[in-house]
Amino acid sequence: MSTALTPSLFFNRELSWLAFNQRVLHEAGDDRNPLLERVKFLSIFASNLDEFIMVRVAGLRRQVVAGVQHTPPDGLTPQEQLDAISRKIGELLAVQRECLRELLARLADHGVRLVPMDELLPDERAAMDAYFRREVFPVLTPLVVDPGHPFPHISNLSISLAVEIRDPDTGAVRFARVKVPKSLPRWVPVDGRVTQFVPLEELVGAHLDALFPGVHVLDWYAFRVTRYSDLELPEFLDEPEDLLATIEEQVFKRRFGEVIRLEVVDAMPAHLRQLLLEELRDERDVLAGALTDRDVHEAGVLLGLSDLLSLASLDLPALKDAAFTPATPPGLRDTSRSMFDVIRERDMLVHHPFDSFTASVERFIEEAARDDQVLAIKMTLYRTSGDSQIVDALTEAAQRGKQVA
Repeated sequence: MSTALTPSLFFNRELSWLAFNQRVLHEAGDDRNPLLERVKFLSIFASNLDEFIMVRVAGLRRQVVAGVQHTPPDGLTPQEQLDAISRKIGELLAVQRECLRELLARLADHGVRLVPMDELLPDERAAMDAYFRREVFPVLTPLVVDPGHPFPHISNLSISLAVEIRDPDTGAVRFARVKVPKSLPRWVPVDGRVTQFVPLEELVGAHLDALFPGVHVLDWYAFRVTRYSDLELPEFLDEPEDLLATIEEQVFKRRFGEVIRLEVVDAMPAHLRQLLLEELRDERDVLAGALTDRDVHEAGVLLGLSDLLSLASLDLPALKDAAFTPATPPGLRDTSRSMFDVIRERDMLVHHPFDSFTASVERFIEEAARDDQVLAIKMTLYRTSGDSQIVDALTEAAQRGKQVA
């Protein structure tokens, strides 16, 4: 009997990952989960998909352009993988749009609403106008595209407004772009209330006349681009300083990676979508190939659903899972004793999330960073948050002269 392994016996790596993210999306659609937990899952799904496209899809596109024909064990060429990924993402986005529609309606039933500007009461509108003048207007930079002003650079994962304006004297219609600032909250509370919000792009869109005086603002539509964001590190680097310099260079270059995806709201007309596609196609790196209609994703009524995470954090306990408090292992409850003394007496097994990560792993690294008998700390960090206590402890260890690798 032949022992050859056929491609049908293997899962494709990329499609398997999409199946995982589909399970995250399924949790967002599962009405057995509390409402704000479902919102959180939808945010996580969107954030995961952004990262997948920035790295995995972008890498496959480069393989196609480079003519790579090598196939993984599942037998799919880079182009076949891209085709299958495109079909699967299309299916997932359709589910995402329906899930968002349902969640917004359910949130409204519980008093949490994203409110269009034209539905605000006069006093609410006045408060939002004042917020715009005070906080938003100073950080906006409208850019009109004309022969003397080329199409601007669009930052990765930033939301922009595509604006059409008309010159009242000549009747000429021109395109303008306004970037929605990332430095401000995406969801602006209405008149100080904590359950009524106006999306920041709606607030900017309602005040475009202040940004383009003397012309007629015809309409505006939100869009978002995703750029190639993988790190390309040499296989061998001689010194740690080389690695640091290389990473700094690559992080800077990521800002200018080629556009992989264009997201638009469903209402954007075809001519504006085509204009954006052509302008973004012109800036593409030769390594990335041409941007096509398949790279345009209709995102529904809202872009950047990863920002929903802040709504999921609202202080509404009835709409969340009950808070879970992990236990401190019995051997670690006496914080006056060194962890090294404790584990010198007996081994300790901790089980997360049931055992406290802070009281065990974080404490262990922090004590090691300050212990004069510790000469080196060697560990692998898969990923960290922006305020990681472990990163802080490793930094302190390095500052104290320990080897950290």
